[in-house]
Amino acid sequence: MSAVRRCIALGAALSALVAAGGAAAQAPLPKAEYLAANCANCHGTNGKSVGGMASLAGYPKAEFIQAMKDFQSGKREATLMHQISKGYTDAQIEAMAEYFAAQKN
Repeated sequence: MSAVRRCIALGAALSALVAAGGAAAQAPLPKAEYLAANCANCHGTNGKSVGGMASLAGYPKAEFIQAMKDFQSGKREATLMHQISKGYTDAQIEAMAEYFAAQKN
């Protein structure tokens, strides 16, 4: 499956989670590495891109959070990230930001 199709499938899955709401929205925050694993299809394992997409490993926490907020609001253009980003809570985005910031490039 191509990277684009995997990202589309991931976006659809995240949209379904958001639409489900209720109990799913109140579930405990998963470990950051599990959340970050969702990014691996496009951005590489542990955020270390092999090309074609930005590496997230070592990405500054504040910049990651701002980028995700900009994708959510539509301020930053994207093919898929504006959809994918809406599937995360602020706490989940912060957890991923901390995880990626701690990874070595």
